[in-house]
Amino acid sequence: PATGSYLGIEADSAFWWWQYVWLSLLCMAPYCLEALTNLFPAVTTALCTSRNDYVQTFLNILFPISRLYVGKEMHESFRHTAVYVFFWGTLISWKLFFSYVFEVYSMVLPTVQLTDDYANFPDQSFVKMGLLLILRWLPQFIVYCIDMSIWYAVWQAFAGTSVGFSDHLGDIRSMKDIRNSFGRAPEHFCTKMLSPDAGSRRGSSASFLNTSELNSRESLDSGRQSLMNPNSAEGQSLLGSDPHKLQGYVNRLLDVRIQKWVMFSTVWNEVIDHFREEDLISDRERDYMKFSRFDGFSQAIYLPVFQTAGVVEEALALLERPAGDDLALTSDNELFKPILNHVTMRTAVSEVWELGSYVLLKLLGPVHNDDAVCIMNYVLKWVEGGTVTDHMKIAKIRGVVKALIQLVDVLGKGIGRRKPAKTRRLAPGARSKKKAEPVGPPARGIRRAISASSLTAAGAQGPVVDARQTGGIKAAESNENVVIIDALRDHTRDKFRALINSLKGMMNSSDPESKEVMDRLTFAVSMENGFFWDDAYASDALDDMARSDIFKSVLTKLRGLVGCHPDEVEPKSKEARRRLTFFVNSLFMDMPNAPSIHDMFSWNVVTPYYKESVTLNKSELETRSDALGVSTMLYLQTLFKADWANFLERLGLQDEEKVWSKKYAAETRRWASIRAQTLNRTVSGMMYFEKALRLLANLERLDDDTTNDLMGEKFGYIVACQVYGQMKRDQDSKADDIEDLMHRYPHMRVAYIDSIRHNRSGEMAFYSCLVKSDGDGKIKEIYRVRLPGNPILGEGKPENQNHAMIFTRGEFVQTIDMNQEGYFEEALKMRNALQEFAKRDGPMPTTILGLREHIFTGSVSSLANYMALQETSFVTLGQRVLTKPLCIRLHYGHPDVFDKLFFITRGGISKSSKGINLSEDIFAGYNNAIRGGQVAFKEYLQVGKGRDVGMSQIYQFEAKLSQGAGEQSLSRDVYRLAHRLDFSRLLSYYFGGIGHYFSNVLTVITVYVVVYLMAILALYDLEKIGDRLITPMGTIQMLLGGLGLLQTIPLFSTLGVERGWWASLQELIQVFATGGPLHFMFHIQTKANYMTQTILVGGAKYRPTGRGFVTQHTPMDELYRFFASSHLYLGVEMSAGLIIMGVYSEAEQYFGRTWSLWLASLSFIASPFWFNPLTFDWNMVTADYLKWVSWMRGRSGGAARSWSIWWTEENGWYSKMPLASKFWFIIKAILYLTLADGIFKSDLLLADTTLSQPKIGVPYVVASIVILFILWWLLSLVEHTMPYPVRRTIGILIGIGLMVSCTTALIEDSNFIRYGLAAYYGIGALCQIGLLFGSRSVKHFYFIHDLMCGHIIFIPLFFLAILQIPHHIQTWLLYHNALSSDVVVSNILRYARKSQESGGTVAPNEDLVEQIAELRKVVQKQEQMIENLGSGSGNARGSYSGLNQNPSSDAIYSLINAPSREQMNIQPSVGGTWARSGGGMGGKTLSASTLDVWGEMALGDAAVPQGGYQMAPTMPARASGGTDEFSFTQPDVMPPR
Repeated sequence: PATGSYLGIEADSAFWWWQYVWLSLLCMAPYCLEALTNLFPAVTTALCTSRNDYVQTFLNILFPISRLYVGKEMHESFRHTAVYVFFWGTLISWKLFFSYVFEVYSMVLPTVQLTDDYANFPDQSFVKMGLLLILRWLPQFIVYCIDMSIWYAVWQAFAGTSVGFSDHLGDIRSMKDIRNSFGRAPEHFCTKMLSPDAGSRRGSSASFLNTSELNSRESLDSGRQSLMNPNSAEGQSLLGSDPHKLQGYVNRLLDVRIQKWVMFSTVWNEVIDHFREEDLISDRERDYMKFSRFDGFSQAIYLPVFQTAGVVEEALALLERPAGDDLALTSDNELFKPILNHVTMRTAVSEVWELGSYVLLKLLGPVHNDDAVCIMNYVLKWVEGGTVTDHMKIAKIRGVVKALIQLVDVLGKGIGRRKPAKTRRLAPGARSKKKAEPVGPPARGIRRAISASSLTAAGAQGPVVDARQTGGIKAAESNENVVIIDALRDHTRDKFRALINSLKGMMNSSDPESKEVMDRLTFAVSMENGFFWDDAYASDALDDMARSDIFKSVLTKLRGLVGCHPDEVEPKSKEARRRLTFFVNSLFMDMPNAPSIHDMFSWNVVTPYYKESVTLNKSELETRSDALGVSTMLYLQTLFKADWANFLERLGLQDEEKVWSKKYAAETRRWASIRAQTLNRTVSGMMYFEKALRLLANLERLDDDTTNDLMGEKFGYIVACQVYGQMKRDQDSKADDIEDLMHRYPHMRVAYIDSIRHNRSGEMAFYSCLVKSDGDGKIKEIYRVRLPGNPILGEGKPENQNHAMIFTRGEFVQTIDMNQEGYFEEALKMRNALQEFAKRDGPMPTTILGLREHIFTGSVSSLANYMALQETSFVTLGQRVLTKPLCIRLHYGHPDVFDKLFFITRGGISKSSKGINLSEDIFAGYNNAIRGGQVAFKEYLQVGKGRDVGMSQIYQFEAKLSQGAGEQSLSRDVYRLAHRLDFSRLLSYYFGGIGHYFSNVLTVITVYVVVYLMAILALYDLEKIGDRLITPMGTIQMLLGGLGLLQTIPLFSTLGVERGWWASLQELIQVFATGGPLHFMFHIQTKANYMTQTILVGGAKYRPTGRGFVTQHTPMDELYRFFASSHLYLGVEMSAGLIIMGVYSEAEQYFGRTWSLWLASLSFIASPFWFNPLTFDWNMVTADYLKWVSWMRGRSGGAARSWSIWWTEENGWYSKMPLASKFWFIIKAILYLTLADGIFKSDLLLADTTLSQPKIGVPYVVASIVILFILWWLLSLVEHTMPYPVRRTIGILIGIGLMVSCTTALIEDSNFIRYGLAAYYGIGALCQIGLLFGSRSVKHFYFIHDLMCGHIIFIPLFFLAILQIPHHIQTWLLYHNALSSDVVVSNILRYARKSQESGGTVAPNEDLVEQIAELRKVVQKQEQMIENLGSGSGNARGSYSGLNQNPSSDAIYSLINAPSREQMNIQPSVGGTWARSGGGMGGKTLSASTLDVWGEMALGDAAVPQGGYQMAPTMPARASGGTDEFSFTQPDVMPPR
């Protein structure tokens, strides 16, 4: 009715309609509010933290989770929210558009056709139509669900690239980039990494290199010339006696610009010294990479040779450039302008002039000093006056430089090897007395063979000279007829004469001053008592140089300046280049400015350790672990051949056998240990933090006592060695190695759990203990804390970290895993990184700081390379995008830094419940997010990390992560997090975390469903709809294949940003060429399998993957045990389904419809064998088959010896599943039954037996087969009571009978083939059901199934081994990538070991020579194949150049191309072609650890004794105490902790 009374209210229907609307809106209001909060998350925080009773009541009713203490504040700023909402808005829009066009629209026509047939034709079943619709839509629906993760990867790549470029990542990618940016590096270094206490660095931004303009006015001062004159009395002291000169020098030194370069050079030299200490570079490379410092020279420091090498050649090219038609380069300004405008070039030219003048003056000695100084003054005068082109022929300057290079080369090669005579050949008084320099140029026209200055002085002081030289002349006369044989002297004279002739040819003879220079040059060459004619004088001069360390240093520097190409002075080590480029690049990235050491945050590093290797001992290194006889030491020497040569050079060893002598054994063990994943490597890297802080403290002018106090206050390192106490009781050598580390690093502490039995009943008391070295070679206990019980409740690692937390003293805690390493140059930036906690980029405080990781195991094998690329993509680009713009990065493991106070008051940094906290690291991130913390991620600081390197290790690692993700999805932490995140951040969390594993599950399900869908449609003739043409399901193939390729975009972007796009493309091509897609698809199934198993059954467990080297071929039976259940069964099953589909399908384009499915199937079957070295070797295949057969027949000995035991263990979890989980496997059984029914009813191989009766009745054949099976079963029951010959004979007879019967049945009636195939699927369905419900009878059928699967794998392997070509192809592809376990190189290593044992001690035996010759034939054949398969031109080595090389492949190449056929020996050569000249740069080119920037150097050289340049002995790369200057020695008494 229009009106009426309801509920006591009289109103019309319109009134009640509006009441309904308002009440509905009221009910919808909470949902509208929730939608609003997804766009403005700060509203949610305001509501959750509101203290209004009405608001809280509202939340308690509608959002019960708000009653929890956690999850109150989890919002981001509006600026951040807008960015990630835009990210997901664009992504979802594109996903919907793409899905409609390619997934939904393509299914519209088949759907309309099916419904049209149902509506318009009689006798059409609605159920059949609905079922067909479901079957056809199901793959598209699953792809619709998973393609979001693909598009997330693409969007992630775009965002990560943008953020990377904005952060200046990859600005410096090569040594060339370093050279181009080197002039700006000190300014950035001092601004960001040094505190104001390190000097007045806030001044001018000008470069130290520009100061040459300020000094140009002083360049002609003859007095200043004496600064670098080794023959001048005044030049013996830099400052002389002039106080004005002292003040001027100090002012120059303390100039802000020079300060920056001095401090930067101090740190740079220390970084290079650590490279040398780690044997990444040789002595020669170290000398070329370091800044030089020469006492008494004009500049405080000299640029490294690598920066100035080749610059002189560029300057010569500029001087020789052709002049323009209108403008002749006649003036100095025009000619030298390009050089003067190029800072590095100008500096290099000035260094060549100064150092070259010093070398020549030192070589000529006092006899020629006046002439040489006068010539140099003339040249300086011409430079100042701008008249060089008037006096010299600049076009001929290249000849002068070439002659100088030849002279320097001769000196460089000879001086280092020269042994000076014990006594001088010529008495000092026998030489001409040095005269004063003439006031002006000498008179012209003098052409006698004496110096002009000597002639001038002779007239006035001749009698005095004779009186003083009487004794010396007699001595000279007595030795006048003695011939002094000195090859170096003669070669030096020849080159010196060529230099002088070049100089004379360069002079303008028409100019008076140039003519005077030519006269003096002629006089110098002609003087009888000078360098060129007096043998004793010249030999003594060379002896003096050989004794002078500073001369050797200057000579090395000059040689690099003028005689080296830039490529020759760069470090050859790829690792050294990578670290240097990253360090220099990071200087130009955005990082907080460093506070002073006093004001910086304090932090501790904690490393959990269980029982892994500490320091590899001799037995571990020398033990040959397999039949190949390859020891770990030999493996390392081959893989790190250059490092090994550098190591021998550092120790000064020529004989490699001495490395295990008592003197060098410890160093050898350490060298090997820091190249493996050992605790020694981790501790050595982490203790660089202390060394870096000491260096920075020295730059801040802190005294030693203050520095020592600050070390204990600001930094501490605790290794949580959980079972150290047990190791001590067991006298384990690892405990001794741990103690050695404590003695080497006094600031290192060890925390462990100790247990003591209290009484006879076995009651135990548990303690957390902390120990350290007492400085006297003993271990001292500091703390012992009683625990309420055994702290190990879960997997062990979380508890290990948690119990050590009480011993940390810093404000922050950095967790470092046992497979990580640190770098000295990165440790310098740690105090900058800690300042990130003082910043707040949003409403929440920063509580976790994530750091970048470098995967250092990529060169060990091809698999390790894939793993390194995968991890690199996640730990760089993945985490970069999760941080910015998505704001949802969590904690994914070490090396993150935690705000200790925040975490110890909120549950700690680790959760240790067994099972659920399998991935313990991620729960710290969950805890942080729901309790109001924020995570930062910075990429200007990196830490090294090792990953798994073998197929089985990677498999277990991926399984552990997948099971951990499955457990996370069941945890309350994820439940709470997902309820509180806004929608966009929830998507970010899902697709950036556990959603990745769910996507893998859906991907495998899609492939599985598509295979069986296509097979069923073909089998039941349902591919076409009605009588219409068949429309192949090609769209789904393109989606699966194309979307899979899109997954490589993040990796391409990651490498592109840091290495360049072309290098990134090359890397991707190499990955594809070597089988990378097989590896990645294989592990998609690994993740899907264990994720599914964990969700359905549980049973997640920690899987120790091992961190050793993989140096041998893995037997097939072991691979079968590892991968059968997860991969091989599925691969065989899919292959069978595709074959059935191909047999029954009436559609064309079979390959186009199934290529992606075949690729997935083959990857599951073939990957374990393709990445297993020597898989296609005939001998290996034969041996593996016999082992596999033996394992299949085994009855005892555990899963490794018996298929029966393995099968029971592997499938025990099926019967433990809940009924709901078993439902999915029942569906699988129904699929099998459907296929069996279709095959049975089909007309495949249909035979009509009514017309042609078989000779033997089929019923008889079937009966005989059944009887034989019964006999086989009876034999298995009583065989243990029968003698072996009888049992064996009966078994063979039954086997032959079965084979004959089955063959007869198939021949007589081909229907049996179809029946057998149908029965196989039918029995498979029954076995699946029996397995779910614990039936033991199915085991025998699974045994037959495994026999068939094994032979399906082995038959192709035998065939490919016979062909031999696959063996070579596999070797070539994997050899290109890396050492790849052993590949064929195992043979090379084996014979190299034999050669190493026999070579040099006894005559090589004939068998060994013959074996090596055979091996070389194999290698040559492989090289020929490589050449043919490569570009087709050039040698094999040339064909390699297209792919990236790494140390391992270079090492292998050097092995197989050893020069001798009979004496093959892989002992690395020591040193190289460069002769060491003393201590390299020698003199005062000191390590920064011994350089006191604010000491003697700031005050000049007042402390240098008169009488010559200071001849300091060459300092070693690492000084160790014994000096008053700064050093890295540890204090005897540590401050209290």
